[in-house]
Amino acid sequence: MVIDHIVKIFGLALVRAEEHTTIGASEVRHRHLSEVTKLMVRESASLEVCKCIYTRLPYPTRSGGLERAFIEWAQADAGVEAFCEISEYRHDFVRLRYVKDDGLPALYIPDFLVRTADAIYLVETKAQEQVSHPNVQRKLKAATTWCERINALDAEQRGDRAWHYALVGESLFYDWREKGARLDELLAFSRARAALTTQSQGGLVLGD
Repeated sequence: MVIDHIVKIFGLALVRAEEHTTIGASEVRHRHLSEVTKLMVRESASLEVCKCIYTRLPYPTRSGGLERAFIEWAQADAGVEAFCEISEYRHDFVRLRYVKDDGLPALYIPDFLVRTADAIYLVETKAQEQVSHPNVQRKLKAATTWCERINALDAEQRGDRAWHYALVGESLFYDWREKGARLDELLAFSRARAALTTQSQGGLVLGD
């Protein structure tokens, strides 16, 4: 127990030690999903889409019902201009640093990127019982902090849209969909607010 406590305290201290105040203009390096020219997917475990740069998007064959339903709704919903499922292995530049509950640093990749008329969302879909898990909440804080840093940039440097992180629980997802709501309304409702991130937990990791 003593060793676990020391690891956790030092892990948090190391991440906080990296925090600094930026003085002057930020240097922004834009990356594009199109840098990954294609995704290798199985036809039996993927859906055809037209609002993405890729013609098909995959979903997990086991316990992937929520991700499949999200792709279907995003494809059909008029409020969604474009979206993409983030590939954990191919889109290696879309990663966030965070500190796990055991104090060790880790990397996190959200499930989806979604673009609406006025916002871009980093989206995480979770089974309802996992939403309150400590590590899920730590990912939320790290992603929300990063979005706040993006929103501090000039509008043209962030696609003239506000960036948000939305954690969407399974029960809420199906409840809103069955009631005929729009997906962009659900994302706006589910987005994390800056008040949750009084202490930063990390920044975006850009690929080489």
